[in-house]
Formats: sequence, structure tokens, C-alpha cells
Amino acid sequence: MWIAKHFRLSQAYSELESLAAERTAELQKLTQRLLKLQDQERRKLARDLHDTTGQTLAALNISVSVLQEQCKEMPAILAMVAEVARHSEQAIEEIRTMSYLLHPPLLDEVGFACAAEWYIEGFAKRSGIDVRAEIPSSKGRRLPRDVEIALFRVLQESLTNVHRHSGASEASVHFQQKADAVILEIRDFGKGIPPEHLRLLHGPSAGSGVGFAGMRERMHELNGTLQVKSDAFGTSMRATVPLYAMQHSVVGNSGDVCAMFAPD
Repeated sequence: MWIAKHFRLSQAYSELESLAAERTAELQKLTQRLLKLQDQERRKLARDLHDTTGQTLAALNISVSVLQEQCKEMPAILAMVAEVARHSEQAIEEIRTMSYLLHPPLLDEVGFACAAEWYIEGFAKRSGIDVRAEIPSSKGRRLPRDVEIALFRVLQESLTNVHRHSGASEASVHFQQKADAVILEIRDFGKGIPPEHLRLLHGPSAGSGVGFAGMRERMHELNGTLQVKSDAFGTSMRATVPLYAMQHSVVGNSGDVCAMFAPD
């Protein structure tokens, strides 16, 4: 009797474990699908902002310039037109920045290295955080699109977290392509992550925040890893993608042409 009962309990437990594993796999697939859709929507929205709203504002700016020429003899009106011109230029710059942050064209045109350099430069200006970057030229070798997008989103999310939470005035970004993997490491020199929060980051994604969960799922899809280390001297985020996840690499332009594609 006891043996039969124990067997049934063991069988039920095994079935429960199997069901939990299936549900976890389904959830991971759904999360990865949602991330892909999010990237597609970001690319589309970025293009629409640039091609429609951006062009409309550019046309407005041209009209304002013509109006300024016609109002040279009317100082009061010219002052108002100049104010409109200033707001128009500001709106154009904001739309351009928003479009590039959603999905930088450099990422498609010349790859991760150039897009990362551009993003880090802009981030440093916007945040006031001094970011030291070591991102070697790709020398004509392009990573697969999924890998480039995943690395760029990890970079974006990590630096956003540095700005929001670390209190750091300095950070560093280091990217390297080894024989067996590519590695991206973002480190800040701030106050570190509280131990209880750090434990959540190493636990189930449900308790670790949407941003970190998204980064971790991107790495999981590529058979990569995402490691977080933190102490009183700062925090490091290390994303590693193994070489076998990049068997279908595409060849693109060299990283040396970054300046040719830099946004206006």
C-alpha cells in the first residue's frame, strides 16, 4: 500500500515537473516573440518619425526661413518668427534623436560597433556621465542581425540603468570579439545594487524587472549569458554570446566608415 502510494506521488510529481518545464519553455518563446515584435515596431516607428513627422517639420522650417526674409523690415514680427524658427529647430532635433534611439540606422547600415559608439557619445552628452568606451572596429565583419540588436538593447538598457539608479559620474563600456564568443561589458562606478535587489536579479524573471528580464531573454535566445556583479564600488553587466550562435554571420561594411553614416 505504502509503496503504491509513494509511486503515485512520484509519478504525479514527475508529471508536474514536466508540465512546469513545458510552460516555462512556452513562456520563454512568447517573451522572445514579443521582443522581436517590439524591435520591429521600434524600427517602423523610427522610420515613420523620420520620413513623415521629420519631413513635415523640415518643410515648416523652410517656410519659416522664407518668412524671416520677408519680415526683415518688421522687427516685432521678425522676433516672433525667430521664436517659431527656434522651436521648429528644437522639434526637428528631438524627433531625430527619438527616431535614432528607437532604432539607429547605423545598426542596419554598418553594424553594432558604429551604433554603439554613436549611442554612447549621445548618452554621455545627455546624462553628463563620463563614459569610457573600448569598441574595436569590426574590420569588415558583421555580426548576425539578431546578435547586433540584442547587444545594442543590452547596451541601451544597461546605460539607462546606470543613469537612473547608480548615482555614478563615470562608466565604462568594453566590447571584444574572441575566438569563441563576443563579450559586451558595461560597468559603472556608483553606489552598487542593494543585496536584496541583486538576489532578485539572479532569481526568476518575474521579480527582476522588465528591463533586466528582457535582456536576459535576448541572451537566452542566442544561447548566451547575462551576468550581473555589484558591490559598494559599482555594478557590472556582462553579456556573452557564443560563437556557435553566430554561424550565419553576414559580412558588412567596416567599422572604419562610422563617420560616413553618423546622424546629422
